[in-house]
Amino acid sequence: MNDDRNQYQIIRIDARNCFVESLSDAFSIGKAHLTFCSYDKRRPTGQRMTDSIQIYIDMPDWLELCRMLDSGELRWLLQQSLKSGDRSPLREWLGGTSAKKLAHFGRPRPDGKSLSRTAQLLPGSKADTLLFVANSGPGEENATGLIVPKFGKNPENHVSVSMTLGNLGQLLLTSRVHYTAWLSAWYAARMHEVEAPSFGKAPPPPTSNVTPFTPAGHSPVAMF
Repeated sequence: MNDDRNQYQIIRIDARNCFVESLSDAFSIGKAHLTFCSYDKRRPTGQRMTDSIQIYIDMPDWLELCRMLDSGELRWLLQQSLKSGDRSPLREWLGGTSAKKLAHFGRPRPDGKSLSRTAQLLPGSKADTLLFVANSGPGEENATGLIVPKFGKNPENHVSVSMTLGNLGQLLLTSRVHYTAWLSAWYAARMHEVEAPSFGKAPPPPTSNVTPFTPAGHSPVAMF
């Protein structure tokens, strides 16, 4: 991964032959940016990457997931899933790039379809473990602009990162701290663009072009 990408890296969670990292380069558009990668160490250096998927999650959704973690709701949902054997996603995100945008960027798919990218938080096989899974492949844009996946169980790219609930907490909360810091800096920069009011200083005396009246032949002292 190049230096330009690494300078935005917030945190990286590694698993067997794969990882997910959180990046700060999409804060300005209100999104958390995750890169999911898998690799094969048997390949030559520089050619080891086997899959790479970029996932963008709206920041309000990211912060809601942080709330679920903070409150214990996410842990409770995970425990209930393990008890019932339900393998449904705890959370799921759909996204991607429309065929029109791909053509505009000069990267149309050979099949002419949109590019679908999905992310899922799935219960793991043990207590307090999860799978953070990303998939990409052909999709179709619906009437509301959502890219609906059309790859079934056979995505073109697939990365599944196994992690503990603690690892997920590191990913979520460290990213939240960085976003909060970025947002504070953004507001501070905006404040400098507007002239700040002056506090603790008396206003300057009013100016007037009218000459004060003094009775002829009398000094101000003699008036009293």
